[in-house]
Amino acid sequence: QVQVEESGGGLVQPGGSLRLSCEATGFTFANYAMSWYRQAPGKERELVAAITSTGITTDYPASVKGRFNISRHRTKSMIYLQMNNLKPEDTAIYYCKLRVLSRDFWGQGTQVTVSS
Repeated sequence: QVQVEESGGGLVQPGGSLRLSCEATGFTFANYAMSWYRQAPGKERELVAAITSTGITTDYPASVKGRFNISRHRTKSMIYLQMNNLKPEDTAIYYCKLRVLSRDFWGQGTQVTVSS
């Protein structure tokens, strides 16, 4: 019933920008903590950014700090990941995670490829 879906990935040149979106549906009347993860080929999934139900963000990993920014829609269960000054090392599948009480719900991921 609960669904999480990412969008906005694609191919971008180094130094370019992308904005990812994630919409969570299938539940009602509450906002929950959401987060962005990414997984590059052959590597472990890593946390990129997280935001609480009230819009408070955690510290960003050093690899993306100053370049990425997570934000939340004012009234809807939707988050965004603004990615600036992209580097080839940012190439990965980006996943959105929603936490509802004791359960985590993951999207299918959206591919981000940074290459010239």
